[in-house]
Amino acid sequence: MRITIVGCGSIGSKLARAADEMAEVKRIYLIDIIPGLAESLASQLKKAIVIEDVEEELYHCDLVIEAASQDAARTILPKVVSRGVDIMIMSVGALVDDDFMSSVSEKAKACEARIFIPSGAVCGLDGLRSSSVGELEEVELVTTKGPRSLSGIQYVIDQGIDVDAVTERTIVYSGPAREAVKLFPKNVNVAATVSLLGIGFDRTKVTVVLDPEIRSNSHELRIKGEFGMMDCHTFNVPSPDNPKTSYLAAMSAISALKRIVRNEWIGI
Repeated sequence: MRITIVGCGSIGSKLARAADEMAEVKRIYLIDIIPGLAESLASQLKKAIVIEDVEEELYHCDLVIEAASQDAARTILPKVVSRGVDIMIMSVGALVDDDFMSSVSEKAKACEARIFIPSGAVCGLDGLRSSSVGELEEVELVTTKGPRSLSGIQYVIDQGIDVDAVTERTIVYSGPAREAVKLFPKNVNVAATVSLLGIGFDRTKVTVVLDPEIRSNSHELRIKGEFGMMDCHTFNVPSPDNPKTSYLAAMSAISALKRIVRNEWIGI
């Protein structure tokens, strides 16, 4: 298998290193808007080369992995699926636009391309997927993060919240997932995944909490429906090189890649 990784930051780099050790992966194409990042990463790997555009090697590529940003996902998704190439999306918030989601889904079906979305940094998505076969009454995601994870976010700044001055647990956002994934594009991509699997972006509630005492990023998934009730709590260690991202998000991407390249589907 030949793969293209778009984005050579924290998650993209971990994915590339893991793919470099997989016997099933024969070639890795790397892209980043900062050329030096892709070149530096490629120099550390055995199977990687740097390319300038995602379309450059699509005819030789079996899977594209977006690990960059929502903007990057919106740009490359239509290009990739139109060529009938499979794609894995990490910046799931790009799918919050219903028209865009419908368009790329229809194009993927027509061109026989698959869109993969890893579970990311939250547990319980298997239960949500199963329970959504019946009626769901409520789905809520409560995300708790420390000051470093929420620093520099424009919405938090606009609310007049100084993350370094907060001394107790503070709710910085509570509302529909549709707004949450727009306001926190690098923090709550899991809310987009939860919405797609469950009751949609408008009915899924997201609460973002700032806790100055917390030592791990936390996601609590609460589900109520015809099946009963479920409460799944994940305490994530922040990624050492990017505190806005949970380490489990990178692990989830690597796990998904292993399942794809080995065609192993346990627990689907």
